Amino acid sequence: MASPRARRLVLTACGFLCVGLAVLGWILPIMPATPFLLLAAWCFARSSPRLHMWLHGNRLFGRYLRDYEEGRGLPWTWKAATLALIWGSVAFSATFIARATWLRLLIGAIALGTTWHILRLPTRRR
Repeated sequence: MASPRARRLVLTACGFLCVGLAVLGWILPIMPATPFLLLAAWCFARSSPRLHMWLHGNRLFGRYLRDYEEGRGLPWTWKAATLALIWGSVAFSATFIARATWLRLLIGAIALGTTWHILRLPTRRR
């Protein structure tokens, strides 16, 4: 079994990796940000209370993360933009990238699951 210090270091490193991937997800339309932010919050909660507080207080994605975790939902404009990006990316991938039928079906299934999750989130007024 790993020492508590080694475990904290691994979780902290994974948290920073996830924050970096979340930032990329905000830039690249084919990569989601929310799962990486949630994973980063989970890693930091178990490794560093200071980094966990930093993540929740961050001006770029702190409010988004807090609202999501506390069940307040997302503004309709964010939901619409997210769904447009997801389905635009799926259409592009299915048309130009994924050649195998099974891969197209997998991409579509993931998009359907993500769409279902987003639509189930509460819609809040800004």
